Amino acid sequence: MDIQELEARRLAIIEEIRSIDSMRRGTVNEQFFQVGLNGSKELTGRGPYYVWTRSVGGKTVSQRLTSAEAVEQARADVAAYKRFRALCGDYIEVSSQMGALKQKTEPEKKRLKSGLSKIRK
Repeated sequence: MDIQELEARRLAIIEEIRSIDSMRRGTVNEQFFQVGLNGSKELTGRGPYYVWTRSVGGKTVSQRLTSAEAVEQARADVAAYKRFRALCGDYIEVSSQMGALKQKTEPEKKRLKSGLSKIRK
């Protein structure tokens, strides 16, 4: 790829990042809880219910999602965050390639000879 193609790819990545409206770190988990019915000792799974979980300051923080709309929005936001992270990696890679190409295309500068070679003779 040449520099113009890499620059076009970099601008496309920036535009794709700009198109992300909302995102969330973390995961959406489906959970069940065990309850005994009518006083029996047998436990039955109730659920599912959904929880958005993430790490904040080294601790796990969870928020229960109470509606189907909230679950779908959280899943979409988590997917958007994963896409954002992938795009950031792509941006870094493209910028690195551009830097390498620019170094190769810059003409080498002639070095000035020092007077030491004349003195040593």
